[in-house]
Amino acid sequence: MPPKHHCRRRLRSSHPCCGAHQAAAGCPSQVITPWDVTGGADGKIDYNKLVAQFGCQSIDASLVERIERLTGRPAHPFLKRGIFFAHRDLNELLDAYERGQPFYLYTGRGPSSEALHLGHLVPFMFTKWLQDAFRVPLVIQLTDDEKFLWRGLSVEESRRLARENCKDIIACGFDVARTFVFADFEYVGGAFYRNIARIQRCVPMNQVRGIFGFSTDDNIGKIAFPAIQAAPAFPDSFPHMFGERKDVRCLIPCAIDQDPYFRMTRDCAPRLGHLKTALIESRFFPALQGESGKMSASDQSSAIFVSDTPKQIRSKVNKYAFSGGGDTVEEHREKGANLDVDVSWKWLNFFLEDDARLAQIGEEYGSGRMLTGDVKAELVGVLTEMVERHKAARAAVTDEIVDAFMAVRPMPNLWG
Repeated sequence: MPPKHHCRRRLRSSHPCCGAHQAAAGCPSQVITPWDVTGGADGKIDYNKLVAQFGCQSIDASLVERIERLTGRPAHPFLKRGIFFAHRDLNELLDAYERGQPFYLYTGRGPSSEALHLGHLVPFMFTKWLQDAFRVPLVIQLTDDEKFLWRGLSVEESRRLARENCKDIIACGFDVARTFVFADFEYVGGAFYRNIARIQRCVPMNQVRGIFGFSTDDNIGKIAFPAIQAAPAFPDSFPHMFGERKDVRCLIPCAIDQDPYFRMTRDCAPRLGHLKTALIESRFFPALQGESGKMSASDQSSAIFVSDTPKQIRSKVNKYAFSGGGDTVEEHREKGANLDVDVSWKWLNFFLEDDARLAQIGEEYGSGRMLTGDVKAELVGVLTEMVERHKAARAAVTDEIVDAFMAVRPMPNLWG
């Protein structure tokens, strides 16, 4: 699946943070794979441990300041608040950008549900900011083939969901002059397929099994799929955008569970004459029930969808959002809320744009002066406004607009 994100299904898998590797790494129950996210013994994800295990780098204040200086814009809240917290080769990409060398963005979506949930929106919201801030082109991969292979959807249903999800993605406000959206069932072929084949020949079976945990029971489509997700990281996969150039760098915004795909991609890149892909990686967007895993598009109670009504949003938040408040009002007033586990507080960190208001809520709620019901009401207001705004934008996305984004067409002045 492309650099996605926050809605993945369960699958037996093995890579450097599970199985035998897990015990050696000292995380006996934390499991982070492209398909499975489970917290440690306390239910939490240890992100510092993930950075060390995966071999990526933390994003510090100096790197955020550098991005602000280069773009001339305030950093996105996701950067300032540490939601996008880790990277690979981001400094090297920014060095090249300062020298006038181009880069493009790559992200994606595996279409498995009729509508996106808010966790799905997170990488697209951030990618939109990156595209606007750096004025760079973007490719978005819709892996309808992956959902056919893993989820048992028919080819026809996978293709239909890809177009439906495309409307939600376009509604985030991407620039059609710089954005190419493609679905695998329609686009794979030509230069793109030639890169897929080159990547496949680079990766031996024992490596792909070690990364992804495939077994002899898995269909051969699953084993071949990682190369399809890797190919968009090479610019000559898109000759209508970049011609045959190999000197255009690629930056992938994604959740950190996608890192194994792109470690493989980065291993292949120099052998095929390409530059190594850079990554900027996010924390997981927690389910309403708590941090121990990710939202699931198949569990309506774990997520808020962009198609939910204001009544549904209010009901889900009030009924399911895990509270860090005290068991009684008296206890809460005395001890305050545990912000480390409170989901409403965590979600406000994602979606409440006003830094001063967020800090005020944190102080008031953490001290016990603000009650859980008050914080949930604040969140309901933020989410309702956000979802209603998204619905209006999506309603304006016609089939003709989808066709325009997905058309293989000349795309001049990509860096404008």
